[in-house]
Order: sequence, then C-alpha cells, then structure tokens
Amino acid sequence: MDDKLLQIKQQATDVIEEIIKEAAMRPGQILVLGASSSEILGKHIGRATSPDVGRVVIEAALAATRATDIFLAVQCCEHLNRALVVEVACAEAYLYDTVSARPVPQAGGAVATAAYDAMQNPALIEHIDAHAGVDFGDTNIGMHVKFVQVPFRPTTKKVGDAHVTALRSRPRLIGGERAQYTT
Repeated sequence: MDDKLLQIKQQATDVIEEIIKEAAMRPGQILVLGASSSEILGKHIGRATSPDVGRVVIEAALAATRATDIFLAVQCCEHLNRALVVEVACAEAYLYDTVSARPVPQAGGAVATAAYDAMQNPALIEHIDAHAGVDFGDTNIGMHVKFVQVPFRPTTKKVGDAHVTALRSRPRLIGGERAQYTT
C-alpha cells in the first residue's frame, strides 16, 4: 500500500475512533459514514472515484466498528438516493426494510461499493436513524442521524484532502425550565 493510502487509512481510523468515543457509543448502536473518494483525493465530488481509497476507508471503518460491536452504515451517493449499506443483522435488529440494489463505483460510490464487498452479509436500506455519523468530503449524512443532532469537531480535520464533519445525537430535552435533565 502506498504512503498516501496509508495516511488516508490512519486519518480515517483516527476520526472514526474519536467519534465513537465522543458519542459514547454502545454495542449495537449505529455509526453512519458518508465519504467521497474523489474529495479525499482533492477532486470534485463524483469526478475521480477511487476503489483503492474506498477500500482503505472501509478497512478503517470496519476495524473500528467491529472492535466496539457497533453497526456500520455507509451512505451511497445520490444515484442510489443516498441509500445505506449495512449488515443484514443491523437491518433485522432495527426492523429496516432492505431494497434490491447494490452499489457500484459509478452508482453508489467507491466507499459504499467497498463496504458492500467487505461486509459479511451486506444489504441496502433506504433510511436509517444512526446514533452518530462522520462525513469525509461533505456528502451530507445529517439526514441519517437521529434527532437531536449535535455537531462534533474531530481533532483530525481532513481525511486526505476531504473536509471532515461529524455528528452525535442526544435525547431530546423536554419539559421546560422546571425539568431535571439526565444528560
């Protein structure tokens, strides 16, 4: 593996491990990942799809989520309506309906394709309510993170050349000024 790919893999690992810790994720919860291999390479989103970049990002993501027993959900690009690649076990645990499609580099993206190829029993679902999420290249994962979303600024600001953003969720605060909150 060349130095650039090793650097991307390490940066992805650092960000994903940090959001898992920051969000205090527990086993069985869901982390959504959105990533543009083109943006990671410093190109315009969708214009320089790289299966090699997709593979190293997914290697990092799966290592971090499997080590903590967290489900990984990987967002596809708009050509698959931002559907998500998950393990069938995740879809079944959360009662998500699967759809009959699979990502490929030009319809779904390199990262989602790599996830589909690397997961043990992959499936595609249309929507998810993840507990936290991370985004490499401004692919807009917010629609997939549970309400209430709280922005998180990871220490690592870029993966490759892609801007990194992250979200965690928290329970809603209800009841007004006399309520006593637990978080």
